[in-house]
Amino acid sequence: MLSVSDIYLQYGERILFDNISFSVGERERIGLVGRNGAGKSTLLKIIAGVISPDAGKVSRPGNSTLGFLHQEMNLPKGKTVIEEAMTAFEEARELEKRLENIHKEVAERTDYESEGYSKLLTDMADLEHRFHILGGHQMQPTAEKVLKGLGFEDKDFERLTDEFSGGWQMRIELAKILLRQPDFLLLDEPTNHLDIESILWLEEFLDGYEGSLIVISHDKTFLDNVTKRTLEIELGKLYDYKASYSGYVEMRKERREKMLAAYENQQRVIAEKERTIKRFMAKATKTSMAQSMQKQLDKIERIEIEEEDTAVMNIRFPEAPRSGQVVIEASKVTKRYGDLLVLDKVDLKLDRGDRVAFVGQNGQGKTTLAKILVNALQPTEGQVKIGHNVSIGYYAQNQAETLQPNLTLLETMEQHSPPEMRTKLRAILGAFLFSGEDQDKKVSVLSGGERARLALACLLLRPVNLLVLDEPTNHLDMLSKEVLKNAIQQYNGTLIVVSHDRDFLGGLTDQTIEFRDHRLHTYLGDVNYFLEKRKLDNMRQVEKTSNNTAQAQKNEAAPKVELSYEERKQLQRAVSQAQKKVKELEKKIAKLETEMADPNFYNQPKATEKLKSHGAAKEELEKYLEEWMLAEEKLNGN
Repeated sequence: MLSVSDIYLQYGERILFDNISFSVGERERIGLVGRNGAGKSTLLKIIAGVISPDAGKVSRPGNSTLGFLHQEMNLPKGKTVIEEAMTAFEEARELEKRLENIHKEVAERTDYESEGYSKLLTDMADLEHRFHILGGHQMQPTAEKVLKGLGFEDKDFERLTDEFSGGWQMRIELAKILLRQPDFLLLDEPTNHLDIESILWLEEFLDGYEGSLIVISHDKTFLDNVTKRTLEIELGKLYDYKASYSGYVEMRKERREKMLAAYENQQRVIAEKERTIKRFMAKATKTSMAQSMQKQLDKIERIEIEEEDTAVMNIRFPEAPRSGQVVIEASKVTKRYGDLLVLDKVDLKLDRGDRVAFVGQNGQGKTTLAKILVNALQPTEGQVKIGHNVSIGYYAQNQAETLQPNLTLLETMEQHSPPEMRTKLRAILGAFLFSGEDQDKKVSVLSGGERARLALACLLLRPVNLLVLDEPTNHLDMLSKEVLKNAIQQYNGTLIVVSHDRDFLGGLTDQTIEFRDHRLHTYLGDVNYFLEKRKLDNMRQVEKTSNNTAQAQKNEAAPKVELSYEERKQLQRAVSQAQKKVKELEKKIAKLETEMADPNFYNQPKATEKLKSHGAAKEELEKYLEEWMLAEEKLNGN
């Protein structure tokens, strides 16, 4: 168990944590939520021992392990992707060397009856058992499997980590942490740089993870699928809910409603008693009674309602000017980066009022096409025609990073504003939760969420009738995402939105375009209709890579039968049960082999019985290993 006791932390006059406590039990799945700046990442750093609180302590078993994925990681340079991933098996590789030495010594020694030889065999059995537990016999295949689950391809394994962007380096770091299989896993925004396929692979991986998990995420669907308990940090206090995110939202609402009702009722009672005391104090004959009533009133335990952080952005996109019927048309657009083909002769036509979501695996061309449509990137072949009277508003995936750090917030707005909007800039900043002296801060001191809000504020300065948003929810908290979604739903222009956030996309568009195999595949409905139409229960199969599609068609291979949700669940249970049984049998075999290493073993009365038990356990182990392999093959579609 991990225990967090009476943590207190103060920065200046602000109390970040006011003596908060909680514990984490075996195999717990916890979501850590709260507004941006509430202290979620700081709390994980305290648990991981990266920073120390002003008071309080964190304790966990001395032999336990902890893995921490944080947002300020820095991979060492000079190693390939697979080499860096394999560093996760440091203990297993050290055991492998020790076992090699022991095997060599066992082969050379002849003092079979000696105590030293017996101890050598015992050490060998213990080390081999630990080696099995750590997955030592499958290190590279396991590493490759996890890397592929997170979106890497075979050709990426021998590339240097230096060649990859920060988002892909985060995936390598995540792979290393998952491969270590720590007892406690702390994940700070693990889905920020993942596509939907990788997010769903991670959900499946965590479902079979044997340790305890605390995760920070702004992906509501991810939290619902992964967690069973929610810890909320609000204004220095911590609230514990035995539910996933959606359940927490309802329970939180009910808790506050009940507390408010009790508070209001108590206030009425107190007010009535205070009026009575005041009347009695005015009469000499009732002074003693008034004093007695006052003492009783002073003893009442007052209900206190915690101040609620309800500040949200107030966003409304300007009225869209009327455009021509055809807003934008792309014809035979091809895009190559050197020898890499991203888009292959794609066509796209949007009419006035169309609302489209771009979905697909990272690297399939969603952002590339968005940039081509807004003329931020030129196609290799093909052309794009902009319709009559079309004005474009574009929010790039890295829009917040393009803001000039040396400017203040107000100066940034002035830089993006037409003259007629200058008098409204402070009011607009206020609507985005930047008020008073905040508006004179430098951009360089803003958090990621604050920069995202400022970039969105700049987008509202000019009326546009084609809005292109590439991952607009990055760095936004739950409430801010909901406000943004509501604003987009009220926007009356034409919309293109690129996102991996399933909850955000739900009900937002009337078309979904899947990017797959360098082509576009259009579905007339939102992301949920898209799933239903394809008769799939998750986006893993929807966005599954199709590297072997061409070869399969060439060989006229039979079409792959997709698994239903229930079938996947049954197979996942089978894998989990087989894994559990394998671990039990490996422990049993290791124990028996330790006993068998004793020179006096064969003189024991139950030696024959134990030998039979050892043989039966080995056979049973092979059976469950095969069941495990078959179930995983079916899950992976092999």
